[in-house]
Amino acid sequence: MDFTQNPNINHPVHHNASVTPHGEHMKDGPHHKIKLAGISWLRLGGTVLLFSVTILIVAILILLVQSQPKIESKYVENKNYQAVFLNGGQVYFGRVTALNEKFLQLQDIYYLRVNQQVQPDGKQNNNNDVSLVKLGCELHGPQDEMVINREQVIFWENLKDDGQVAKAIGTYKQQNPNGQKCETSASTPASTTPASTTPASTTPATKKP
Repeated sequence: MDFTQNPNINHPVHHNASVTPHGEHMKDGPHHKIKLAGISWLRLGGTVLLFSVTILIVAILILLVQSQPKIESKYVENKNYQAVFLNGGQVYFGRVTALNEKFLQLQDIYYLRVNQQVQPDGKQNNNNDVSLVKLGCELHGPQDEMVINREQVIFWENLKDDGQVAKAIGTYKQQNPNGQKCETSASTPASTTPASTTPASTTPATKKP
């Protein structure tokens, strides 16, 4: 029997779109797929852009840090001694333990003493005796530490291990393993400056008439 000709039978209607349980059509068309692909590419592009900007900022910061001048205290070689030259001509040798724009701190200090030799005729000998002296046994009894006003420092420099001063300091430490021993005498050391002499008068004596 042919039921296709029966007008009383309702034939099902087929639709292209799928129907959800709630009766809504599924958005699975080609336009929807293109839209989802565009969103994915947009998110990926945003992530790449953010990563690139982060790398650029880090590179700029590294460049700025490297281009800044090095702090002066970074030049101090802690394993070596330093020579500090002051405005008045004094030179001190020791270890710089602190250095900033206001002061310089020096420890384990030495300095040079020039002993001028005076000849019998009162003239100074050009062959002066230079010796390295450890700070601490002076009359006023200073501690082995100096805090020097930064404005008084002309310049400072690191000393080589094979230099004469560094070798002299090493020799001193070998000869004094227990540290410096000062004399207990409170007498003031004799001055090496020659005493001034007053020349005799050359005016002839007046004769009485």
